[in-house]
Amino acid sequence: MNRALIVIDVQREYFEGAFPIRHPVGHLSNILEVMDAARRVNMPTVVVRHHQPDPESPVFRQGSPMWQLHQEVESRPRDVLIDKHLPGSFTDTLLDQFLKAKQIDTVCIAGYMTQICCDTTARQAFHRGYQVEFLRDATGTLDVENKAGSVTAEQLHQAILVSQQMFISDVIDQATWLQRVG
Repeated sequence: MNRALIVIDVQREYFEGAFPIRHPVGHLSNILEVMDAARRVNMPTVVVRHHQPDPESPVFRQGSPMWQLHQEVESRPRDVLIDKHLPGSFTDTLLDQFLKAKQIDTVCIAGYMTQICCDTTARQAFHRGYQVEFLRDATGTLDVENKAGSVTAEQLHQAILVSQQMFISDVIDQATWLQRVG
């Protein structure tokens, strides 16, 4: 297996802004641990950062303080920074070309939010022929309420994990992943 780690949208908006991630406990420390492990074994690490196309957007406005990467992710080594404007990290980016150039066949998904950008990126990777590892405790989400109803962060996270495991991804915890990569 030739792996790459994809760390999706670990931005200040999810800590100090409009969308505080609350589940699972320890999500950030697990993300940082897998980033450190990837570096130790010389695994390519892709950091993805989201922005809204509307330059007046109140959230994820490019260049704003809340758009910035979390300082702990920003300070860690990475091989490439991918900026995106839609949920999928492959859409309108050079991610696929980067992975192909490195002869990657397996991607590991970490970051935020479980049900939107992580889920979409995992599906896009699978559709492109990559094996996908989805880290259950290094992805995260929050409670959601909208006109369709409401769901707790725990329920939403679990539903996406179950859905991913059905056909798309190998859903594992970071400890299992760390054992796999040495």
